[in-house]
Amino acid sequence: MGTTVAQYLRQLDTARRPELPETTAGTLRLDVRGDGCTEHWYLTIADQHVRVTRAADDASLVVRADRAVFDRLANGEAHIAAALLRNDLTAQGDIRLLTLLRRIFPGPSGARHPRELGRAALAGRDGRP
Repeated sequence: MGTTVAQYLRQLDTARRPELPETTAGTLRLDVRGDGCTEHWYLTIADQHVRVTRAADDASLVVRADRAVFDRLANGEAHIAAALLRNDLTAQGDIRLLTLLRRIFPGPSGARHPRELGRAALAGRDGRP
């Protein structure tokens, strides 16, 4: 098995994350259920930085799921929107913050941004690198 959600969240550094919008800020609480208990992870997002603590404080968005679902998210094996639609996870609060969470967790391995694909296709057509 790959990285667990706990390992992934612990290793998140506080460096600037350019994939996060500059003007968006909020608090998220991840309620990770498993082994008869719930772990609470509290994420504070502001100025393209993410601070992670262990707290059950009130948050703008609360996301709940089984540990296995969060582990798949942490390994890029699942997508948050798809998990939400399958009812593998629930979200309560400011649902707009769910897009921030999607940007914090990794995507599938080998995935490329659509702009990169477009640039590569254009470069191939006109012979430029």
